[in-house]
Amino acid sequence: MVELAGELEALEAEARQEISAAADPQALAEVRARFLGRKGSLRGLLRGIGSLPPEERARAGEAANRVKDRIEALVRERREALRREAEARSLAGHRLDVTLPGAGPAPGHLHPLTRLMRDVTRFFHGLGFSVEDGPEVETEYHNFEALNFPPDHPAWDLQDTFFVRGGHVLRTHTSPVQIRVMTGREPPFRFLALGRVYRHDSDPTHSPMFHQVEGFLVDDGVSFADLKGVLFAFARHLFGDDTGVRFRAHYFPFTEPSAEIDFSWRGAWLEVGGCGMIHPNVLRECGLDPERYQGFAFGLGLDRIAMVRHGIPHIGLLFDADQRVLEQL
Repeated sequence: MVELAGELEALEAEARQEISAAADPQALAEVRARFLGRKGSLRGLLRGIGSLPPEERARAGEAANRVKDRIEALVRERREALRREAEARSLAGHRLDVTLPGAGPAPGHLHPLTRLMRDVTRFFHGLGFSVEDGPEVETEYHNFEALNFPPDHPAWDLQDTFFVRGGHVLRTHTSPVQIRVMTGREPPFRFLALGRVYRHDSDPTHSPMFHQVEGFLVDDGVSFADLKGVLFAFARHLFGDDTGVRFRAHYFPFTEPSAEIDFSWRGAWLEVGGCGMIHPNVLRECGLDPERYQGFAFGLGLDRIAMVRHGIPHIGLLFDADQRVLEQL
């Protein structure tokens, strides 16, 4: 028994030294296994208990268990010490300067088209125009028939228009809004229609989905001169006081006379849309007397204006949601 006690004491001293020297959790686990594992040093000593007299076996077993408990306590203490050391090193390596301002998310901003539409809306509000809206999935009647489109007009072709079942189309322009607004009401009318429209068209300056703004004014004695005055003021609001406006004779089913509109920009002319006096047939379709009321309408492509304002070479860049591009705008 005296000999076993000495061996247990020596084993505990050796374990204490090696546990204290363990530099990381893996090394500590290996030390524990070497002393307390199934093939460890303590288990080897316990095999000799069976050769002791019966009255000494119980005391030898108790002594061995006390050594085991002390070694386990040393392992726990060293494991906790290693954890604190690792935490201290981590905090020292990632020191937080609490005097610095917080690093919040980058502030967002409005899309260039949204900013342009709000700018356009504010300008026309100043002229007394209201803003009206209509469905993007429109009836063929509102999109074509009520706007004086003859059945053989190219806009009715599948290669120009997205048709939907049940006599509907994805609206090809915002002009159907004027039919919905004017039907069943008495002039004067002065309103804008802004929104998405759809056509079979795709190249660097055209997209199957794009944005239009259309303006309508109906009252007694409205003339083409009124239309020109509004568009001159609008062009100079968009591009500056030296902006010119050019009208080129054209044909649209829903206006007569009709013209295409060009704005001058940095020495070049930019085609932006069409305009004209609302066709008498359109007024009649809305229940208005063309002998009493006259009106003008104009429609402009907002995407092309945004491209010119920001120097965008391809219309797809407005819709790709590429943050690298949008941050520059």
